[in-house]
Amino acid sequence: MSISTKQATDWGGRLTGVGAGEAKGTAKREGIWLEAEEPHHNQNRKSCSHILLRISFQILLTALPALLLGVTEAILLGFQHYLVMLGTTVFIPTALVPQMGGRNEEKAKMIQTLLFVAGLNTFFQTFFGTRLPAVIGGSFSYLPATISIVLAGRYSEILDPVERFEKTMRGIQGALIVASTLQIVVGFSGLWRNVARLLSPLSAVPLVALSGFGLYEFGFPLVAKCVEIGLPQIIFLLIFSQYIPHWIRGERAVFNRFAVIFSVVIVWVYAHLLTVSGAYKNAAHQTQTSCRTDRAGIIGAAPWIRVPYPFQWGAPTFDAGEAFAMMATSFVALVESTGAFIAVSRYASATPLPPSILSRGVGWQGVGILFSGIFGTGSGSSVSVENAGLLALTRVGSRRVVQISAGFMIFFSILGKFGAVFASIPSPIIAALYCLFFAYVGSAGLSFLQFCNLNSFRTKFILGFSVFMGLSIPQYFNEYTAIKGYGPVHTGARWFNDMINVPFSSEPFVAGFLAMFLDVTLHKKDTATRKDRGMHWWDRFRSFKTDTRSEEFYSLPFNLNKFFPSV
Repeated sequence: MSISTKQATDWGGRLTGVGAGEAKGTAKREGIWLEAEEPHHNQNRKSCSHILLRISFQILLTALPALLLGVTEAILLGFQHYLVMLGTTVFIPTALVPQMGGRNEEKAKMIQTLLFVAGLNTFFQTFFGTRLPAVIGGSFSYLPATISIVLAGRYSEILDPVERFEKTMRGIQGALIVASTLQIVVGFSGLWRNVARLLSPLSAVPLVALSGFGLYEFGFPLVAKCVEIGLPQIIFLLIFSQYIPHWIRGERAVFNRFAVIFSVVIVWVYAHLLTVSGAYKNAAHQTQTSCRTDRAGIIGAAPWIRVPYPFQWGAPTFDAGEAFAMMATSFVALVESTGAFIAVSRYASATPLPPSILSRGVGWQGVGILFSGIFGTGSGSSVSVENAGLLALTRVGSRRVVQISAGFMIFFSILGKFGAVFASIPSPIIAALYCLFFAYVGSAGLSFLQFCNLNSFRTKFILGFSVFMGLSIPQYFNEYTAIKGYGPVHTGARWFNDMINVPFSSEPFVAGFLAMFLDVTLHKKDTATRKDRGMHWWDRFRSFKTDTRSEEFYSLPFNLNKFFPSV
């Protein structure tokens, strides 16, 4: 077979970067003669495909180390997301299971179930929902309504603790299954798309900012429960993520990307040394629970291998009042997740969420709540705010990384003993991570101020009033509940109380609702006001098709956009 000199030059230069002379020599060595030098009696010439195969193999060997390094980095980043979401996953069962009558065995199973469902929901959200790198896990927003079910009178008469736990869980499952229909209908019908179109950068500031800043009670107050390990965690996290990258400049951002792993390992080992050395031997019970690394009680209770399955606690039971209360809670979680989705899109370097994509994500989040009810997690699902903050810390907004973290969630939920080891990290260490991540999410909301006119008194009024009331009203409701044991709205119908008390106890809900209401009702249809609100910047993102980059970030896989088009 003969090839021309030009062909040999093209192959050599394009695949290996060599010149025409070298390409010609390589061709001769491989038994492929150039057209001008082809002998008449040579019968043992090799095919052209053989040299291409050898050159391709050399290129693969050259690129293999970089490929392996990229895969390793993605796996470690995914493991970091898994570590960060463990905090909420452990906090929720820790708060609920003792009140439900459960033991450490039920607590371990509930954590496994939460992890398993979180992995499923994250996969669905990243593949078919917004397609943003958002982790979907358990939510603190559902705790008041869930605790209301736990304290219902019909369960207090059950003497057997395990029976009481299972029957209470079945009541929670029924409420979650009914509540899931709200987000499914609002999301997939496009109703939330119409609401999202009323958002402007101005009204997004309080909503997104308080989605992060509003969780301050889960930050330093929990760190202070064991300040000798919580404070070092904050210090090490700041050193690895903020200072070392400035002191040591390299080609790869190793320290700030893996600051969570480095700092958690160091402080966790330090906490374990304090535990085994007897530092907390004579400490108070609360101190031992917060500081010791051997008091979680889930490593011994967790099974080696267990696959969570639907209706594992029994058939769900339904109560109309509890279902309505859970639907109100689901709506609050919907508003909070909207703020978190916006923060995720900001830190993932994606374009602002088109309303239709946000509505699609809400619909799949409703499916996630349905899974929570079917499997029995004890809590509904929403966007993990702490993982949104982790995107800012690592500066890696990769969908694949979050999907790898979902794989870790499912893997460790099945291998219970191994997952329980990581779940036993002392809570002050996790709370120290929250101090940074919640701050990042809050600052994502503040970043929208750059699109607003801060010299406008209208802008100043809406921002100041909505943020202040978003902090003040929930503070009153939460403080009243802490002192009295019940909320300001206190009637004989517990479900009605929850429908009023839960929304007004949420900082992002109050601030976001007020900001949007004031922004819309104080709206003047003139160009100056639109610019003050930042709408001149957000207009082109109000539809999926008006910006060409939407296809890159939000289009469905497997060419599904043909069957489920976005508008």
